[in-house]
Amino acid sequence: MAASCFDFLGFQEALKKMRDVDDKIIYALNALPTESFKGQVNSESTCRDLYSKLQQSHLTRQSNIRNCITLSATTLKHLREQREANPNDVDTDSKFKAEQRKLRVLQAELNVEDIIKERTYKAFNERCRNYFHAGQ
Repeated sequence: MAASCFDFLGFQEALKKMRDVDDKIIYALNALPTESFKGQVNSESTCRDLYSKLQQSHLTRQSNIRNCITLSATTLKHLREQREANPNDVDTDSKFKAEQRKLRVLQAELNVEDIIKERTYKAFNERCRNYFHAGQ
């Protein structure tokens, strides 16, 4: 992923772009032939390639989100220590609260990932179950 965890808006934009494969799953699955045209396209190969892309995309996104959660939690710990050492520092308090919000949003992104994966694999299995089974 090109965006850094420190550029949060950039990170969210990169995440959105990485989710394109999921957003366009229906279009990709529509490339599979209907029963009457199934000899013209290798559906097994198409499904296998799509499954591979989906898996790689999901693993990459989840890894990036988890990495940013770890960095944010570490930053939050340091800010908490600074805040405890100097309770009247308004700037540190403001940074601490902003980092707390950022961490909550990142954690919510993991839940969003689960929902996206579930929806994507449901659509995938509906169209590819006759041609390809995961783990083959």
